[in-house]
Amino acid sequence: MASNQIQYDNDDEQQPLIVDHTNSSEVKTMGSIHISEKLKEIGRNICTKETLKKKLPIIKWLPNYNLNALQCDIIGGLTVGLTVIPQGLAYAKIAGLPPQYGLYSSFMGCFVYCFLGTSKDITLGPTAIMSLMTGTFAISPVPNDATYAIVLTLMCGIIQLIMGLLNLGIIVNFISYPVINAFTSAAAITIAFGQVKHIFGLSNIPRDFLPMVYHTFAELGKTKIWDMILGFSCLVLLYFIKKLRNINWGDSKAEELTIGQKVSRKFLWLFGTGANAVVVIAGAGIAASLISMNITDKLTITGHLHAGLPPFQPPAFSLKSKNITQSAGDIFTKIGVGFGIVPLLGLVETIAIGKAFARQNRYKIDPTQELIAIGVANIFSCFVSSYPVTGSFSRTAVNSQSGVKTPASGIFTGALILLALQVLTPLFYYIPDAALGAVIISAVLQMVDWKVLKILWKIDRLDLFPLIVTFLSSLVIGIEYGILVGIGISIIMILYPLARPKLNYNYQPGIIIVQPDKGINFPAAEYISDTIVLKATSGGKRRSVIFDFSHISNLDYTAVLAIEELMVDLKQHKLEVVLCHISASVLKVIQRAEIPNLRLYSTIAEATDEMYVKDESEPTEDEESQPLIGHV
Repeated sequence: MASNQIQYDNDDEQQPLIVDHTNSSEVKTMGSIHISEKLKEIGRNICTKETLKKKLPIIKWLPNYNLNALQCDIIGGLTVGLTVIPQGLAYAKIAGLPPQYGLYSSFMGCFVYCFLGTSKDITLGPTAIMSLMTGTFAISPVPNDATYAIVLTLMCGIIQLIMGLLNLGIIVNFISYPVINAFTSAAAITIAFGQVKHIFGLSNIPRDFLPMVYHTFAELGKTKIWDMILGFSCLVLLYFIKKLRNINWGDSKAEELTIGQKVSRKFLWLFGTGANAVVVIAGAGIAASLISMNITDKLTITGHLHAGLPPFQPPAFSLKSKNITQSAGDIFTKIGVGFGIVPLLGLVETIAIGKAFARQNRYKIDPTQELIAIGVANIFSCFVSSYPVTGSFSRTAVNSQSGVKTPASGIFTGALILLALQVLTPLFYYIPDAALGAVIISAVLQMVDWKVLKILWKIDRLDLFPLIVTFLSSLVIGIEYGILVGIGISIIMILYPLARPKLNYNYQPGIIIVQPDKGINFPAAEYISDTIVLKATSGGKRRSVIFDFSHISNLDYTAVLAIEELMVDLKQHKLEVVLCHISASVLKVIQRAEIPNLRLYSTIAEATDEMYVKDESEPTEDEESQPLIGHV
């Protein structure tokens, strides 16, 4: 086969390039008509019933709602409410805010998600990681002030909503599972150790992990015995009470059970599910009893909280107190990279949880719509003094185990929290810090996953590198920087094979056949060119190059320049470069590039035969000292 002639089975590939000389004004008119029609088509697609159902998922399930679903959703919603009340009070302390802000953050997301969410199981609200991130990026210089946190909530919601509208949920796919796992485990350890001070009744302990560890051990001599006894008692009780919800009764047929057995088992399950509430109520009862006997210095308690519902108002973008005045610019500067990290982590948590429970319960979620849901939830939540919210794994698990049927369970969760804020706030005064610390430790230690180390060791030990580096970075230099380090390593591990693809070589007399295992793009272009020149001219033997494009499906401009440079470099050594096995799409790029003196072949065999023929027909003066392949 002659050079520059490649045959394809598809007749379309044999069509010559046609240059249209249509009048430019006609082209512009036709183009504007085409754009106008396209915009009308997009508008018609947006204003359809299917689009409305996709963007407002409640329309799908509400027409089929029945009494059975209502019963299941009421049970699930109230059960989650019993879980989120003590958790919210505890998580607010991690965020550096008064405990009531944990409840302010717990109800609006539930209401919004009912209308916009695509998962029946997810519950939105404060989480350990979001609380830690709020405490890291949004601590106000004024004690017990939530201005920074509320501004962060609004911007977090806006960014997540924009990401959802632009369908940017794909960003999550660039963060590898080992990085997410390491970050989650490091955050859990940081949060859990941060509660040790409450278990031992210590104060003035730093927030950063390494100083926190040092000062905690240094201050152990100041331990309050009553706090320690109550804290460890709560940890033990939480462990055993939570076991009640997972009892395997070993019955083969549930219909054979009596009404009494069913009721007692349901009560034990509910008792185990509400373990946090049980322990906190018991601790508050002990503290109230001691205070009634004028024993006020034994336990460290929560103290007075602002009673009632939060005011519905927009965030304040400035801060004014007796000695401090800050503008919106000062607040935004202080939060800084938190505007990027917090929305991203909220996205990761919600979609990861949603996918996990959708897979378990055999239904599908829409990641893009989930982004829109949590974005809108955060935007609305900022009007009720909330800090950033996202999906909670522990409460979603409780919701799923309760047998919920639709997202309507969030309405009952939110209603219970509003009732608690309106009626029960004075009783929160007696809740011991040790009990709340035990609740947090019991919740977050389940997030630490050591089993993944064994799994990665068996499957792919290279994945241990980002996991270990992310974990150590999160503990040593801070959670916020640890996740950035992990994301950076993930991106490098993705890009490195593109920049340094594997090149397979096949040596023949006077010829070297080179086959990259991946496409040629700008990160790898110069490396491939330089490596081929080195292989073709090293070792005292010179070889012309057959470049096998079997695995190359795309070519950018930098790669085209690299091919030209390769031809020039080898021509200086009186060697040549030919290409073979070129796909149709790559061929079009090469043809448009108009690389001079480039020879193309369909197969390696044809290229080899042609080059040998050329060598025999054009002998040199010193034939023995030249390679078998003739130069261009």
